[in-house]
Amino acid sequence: MRRSGIGRGGTPLARVRRRCGMEHNELRRRVDRVQRLVALGLLLLLLGVAPPLAAWTASWSYAAGTRAENAEQANRHQVVATVTSTGGIGSSGDRYIHETVQASWPGADGKPRVGTLPTWKNAKVGAHRTIWVDRQGEPTVRPRPHSRTVTDAAYAAGATVLGCALPILIVYGLVRRRCDRHRDELWEADWARMDAAGHNPRS
Repeated sequence: MRRSGIGRGGTPLARVRRRCGMEHNELRRRVDRVQRLVALGLLLLLLGVAPPLAAWTASWSYAAGTRAENAEQANRHQVVATVTSTGGIGSSGDRYIHETVQASWPGADGKPRVGTLPTWKNAKVGAHRTIWVDRQGEPTVRPRPHSRTVTDAAYAAGATVLGCALPILIVYGLVRRRCDRHRDELWEADWARMDAAGHNPRS
């Protein structure tokens, strides 16, 4: 036998609509209809404001990320570094927290540069490794990948939607709270009238 959805509260969507006061019910009072209209208005406001703003912030973030990509790719290039000695010692004589190696690599002017690099597995004197350097020949990180630009744009769009939704949810929460208080007052007034009429089932 198929069970009725009424006893179980209906579908999840119906329960959400009921909690938000947006389902149709002939027994609802004026305050309930006002709350329903406010909720619908706030929802339409969110749908009208959030998507355009999210698209704009995503586009702005993507453009900024693309510019950063192009700038870093133009200012950085790869060279081959050769290990000259292993183990890093600071100028004060204290060992670095992370082990390092001394290496040399071609500089921007073609002359070899010498410096300290983080060590890697099986790093021995004479070992080679490709590193990224800037225009001055100083070691740096690899250029910004395009995947990071896309991810940042998606995060910007999501943050914009949340930023738009939060104040709207706060406004609806305040409206809901005020409507609940008004409903309580109406219920108390109804009970008072029933007490005065002498047929209050609570007595």
